Amino acid sequence: MLRRAVPPATSGDLGFGPAWAPTRALGRAVLLTGLLLVLGVALGRVDLVLLAAPFAIGAAIHLRRMPRSAPELSVAADEELLVEGGQVQASVTVTNPDLIPYDLVVVRTRTSRWLKLEHADRPFALTVAADGWAAVDLPGDALRWGRQDVGPAAARVAACGGLLACRPVVTPAHSVRVYPVTEPFNAIEAMPAAAGLVGAHRSRRMGEGGELAGVRPFAPGDRLRRIDWRVSLRTRDLHVASTLSDRDAEVVLLLDVLGEVGLSGGVGGSASVLDTTVRASAAIAEHYLQRGDRVSLLEYGAAARRLRPATGRRQYLIVLEWLLDVRPDPMDSEGDFGAHHVSSDALVVVLTPLIDPRAADMLASLAQSGRYVVAVDTLPAKAAPDVRSPWTPLATRLWRLERENVLGRLREHGVPVVEWAGAGSLDLVLRDVSRLASAPRGR
Repeated sequence: MLRRAVPPATSGDLGFGPAWAPTRALGRAVLLTGLLLVLGVALGRVDLVLLAAPFAIGAAIHLRRMPRSAPELSVAADEELLVEGGQVQASVTVTNPDLIPYDLVVVRTRTSRWLKLEHADRPFALTVAADGWAAVDLPGDALRWGRQDVGPAAARVAACGGLLACRPVVTPAHSVRVYPVTEPFNAIEAMPAAAGLVGAHRSRRMGEGGELAGVRPFAPGDRLRRIDWRVSLRTRDLHVASTLSDRDAEVVLLLDVLGEVGLSGGVGGSASVLDTTVRASAAIAEHYLQRGDRVSLLEYGAAARRLRPATGRRQYLIVLEWLLDVRPDPMDSEGDFGAHHVSSDALVVVLTPLIDPRAADMLASLAQSGRYVVAVDTLPAKAAPDVRSPWTPLATRLWRLERENVLGRLREHGVPVVEWAGAGSLDLVLRDVSRLASAPRGR
């Protein structure tokens, strides 16, 4: 949408609109013409008067028609689904609403550091015809997920032979949504608590499914097509094959956003904690939503943002939109997060760097409350603080040893901790969690 920088001129304005001002060229022409005329009259020299005539005539010709309104400037970009590493098509458009052509338009725009747009770091010079428009194309690549800005953009216009110049016109930035790239991710079908009505996971409940649970004697209400004739003929009594029902499950992705560690290098460089967290969340959500499961997201931070559980393609798009607003959100206190925020039958996948001690306490409390918890370690392998003194490397080693002790204590509490490695990252721990879930639980 085009934006008007200032309202058009009214009848009470001067000869040109309020957004336009005389340039130094007009000032020099008026000064030189007046000086030559005064000298010609004072000295009685006609040649000086004739010498001033071209300057006066030229200024009068260029100013016979003057602009009444300011130029219009707008920034546009692709609104299609754009992921990290994809191409961006942005443009800056200058529109001339007057009947006076623009002799020179200088346009410059700023962009986010994660949008690598060609020639976006230098000014462009162009001309715009009367009642026309001109655009500057800015193609490039998107390097990182998030809401990246194209702009703000500014333009300076000269008209009437350079005698009038428009005051700088600035337009706000245009936000471009860059979605995280999802790595190929697959997981086994084992789920600790499949409690829906229908779905793709094997449940612990008997029902109409495809997984054989055993053979039992025939009972009133059993269907005839379930009769196992081999066992019935051998035992001389009717027996039926019992199956496990196929049900869906709820997956809760809990994102630890208490802090940011590591430097982000974009889609082709190093990954920070939030980069790994967001990309892993998108991959896990896509996998389970494609299988018909319910997926919800929750932030462990001061704001505690939450996305309600749902299924389907629409939920996946909402998840991607929700992930664009993930930011470091430290808490000043312990916060009010508790196990009551998570369903008792949900599989809780916690993505955390395990730097803040409160994250380990939160994992332990979830496990003690009987939730099915899997922790995904998102800390970069080479993450280390800046060297500030000779004691920094030693302090880093001690911190890593302490962190290993925390991981060991979490495993003792029944919280498996795995590093994110794409496809198959959660297979082993999901088998263990499902095996523990099938065992009798004490009350």
